[in-house]
Amino acid sequence: MEISATLVLAVITVGISLYAWSNPDFLESWILEPYQMKRKNDWYRFLTSGFLHADFTHLLFNMIAFYSFSRVVETIFGYAFGTTAGLLWYLLLYLGGIIVSSLPTYLRHRDDPNYRSLGASGGVSAVVFSAILFNPAAGLYIFPIPFEIPGFIFGLLYLGYSYYMSQRQGDNINHDAHFYGALYGVVLTLVLIPKAAGIFLEQIQLYVGKYL
Repeated sequence: MEISATLVLAVITVGISLYAWSNPDFLESWILEPYQMKRKNDWYRFLTSGFLHADFTHLLFNMIAFYSFSRVVETIFGYAFGTTAGLLWYLLLYLGGIIVSSLPTYLRHRDDPNYRSLGASGGVSAVVFSAILFNPAAGLYIFPIPFEIPGFIFGLLYLGYSYYMSQRQGDNINHDAHFYGALYGVVLTLVLIPKAAGIFLEQIQLYVGKYL
């Protein structure tokens, strides 16, 4: 049985998050802390913070969203570029999303000694919005909503929730990373597979046309 990169990344993330909850020193050494990064050059935190989560709910939400959308992207990248190259591009999408989405946060908080954040939100958003480009009308069941939600509507709700939580602050979750990760995911996907834009527009038109 072939083991997907999605499953491996999810298992690693869950394992590291669980370990970090029982080891505060480890969590402190991996969390995104711009103030310390600027002064100690701990640049590895751009990536390592993406394997940490604030609590079980945070971890569960990210991993469900990641697994729900990532299989489509991983499969399409494999078909488009071949097994090895497709895997490398897929890893760049997810891991690059974690890193790139943290850069604005670093620039904004590099002189704030009290700011710290964690989470895979940037990478998850990159994968989610890449998948939405390919199949925006695909229905999803999101607990506790008892009916299907099209992927593109889920994406809008996802960003809306992120904006609301970003304004509240105080939970150590980098909610801003959702926006930057989504932008990164869309841009990288369109650079790699330009026809994804046409696929997205065509499917949105078909979906809207059913209700007009």
